[in-house]
Amino acid sequence: MATRSENLPISPKTVERLSIYRRALGRLPEARGYIYSHELARLGGASADQVRRDIMALGAAGSPSRGYHVADLKAQIDRLFSDVSQHKVALVGVGHLGESLIGYFDRRYDRLAIAALFDKDPEKTGRVIFGIRSYPMEELESVVLARGITIAVLALPDASSQEVAERLVASGVTGILNFAPVSLHLPAGVRVEDVDIATALDKLAFFARSGRSPEQER
Repeated sequence: MATRSENLPISPKTVERLSIYRRALGRLPEARGYIYSHELARLGGASADQVRRDIMALGAAGSPSRGYHVADLKAQIDRLFSDVSQHKVALVGVGHLGESLIGYFDRRYDRLAIAALFDKDPEKTGRVIFGIRSYPMEELESVVLARGITIAVLALPDASSQEVAERLVASGVTGILNFAPVSLHLPAGVRVEDVDIATALDKLAFFARSGRSPEQER
């Protein structure tokens, strides 16, 4: 299988889909040798043409008669994400959503480690929660710097998200997963991924009512 040039750009959307394909390939039986693009498309929620374009962007190629070699394709996608485990994560906000996210990281996403928790509630700080030390907000900068944290997850009320995000960026964080329903205004070098649950539900309700496929609106 061909090797992708490190200088070949891959779009954020392609990276997102490759992560989905990676999980889909990981769920296949170990004995599965090959997979066709239309099969991977069904598992990954994309079209067969899109799967082929994404894999071409990765620099990989398959066989017209047999499809893609499962182990080789998964290994190539793994290499794309090989440095993910080098990052440490801070989770800010240990409410109901925050606790659910800790559980997700623990059970289903072991490639990134949550290094520290932060909360303003004294009852949730100064102790270990799900095996992770929880700190008061006053210690955010010192802990982020000391632990070398580069990614943060914000599970906060919208009122405080911007201020906290600015403090994190000033301390060396370059990527933020934001669950608050607000847009963060941060320097261009900081990557922000917004997860707006309310907007997602509005979208689902609209398309369910209209009977139109979301693909028709793109």
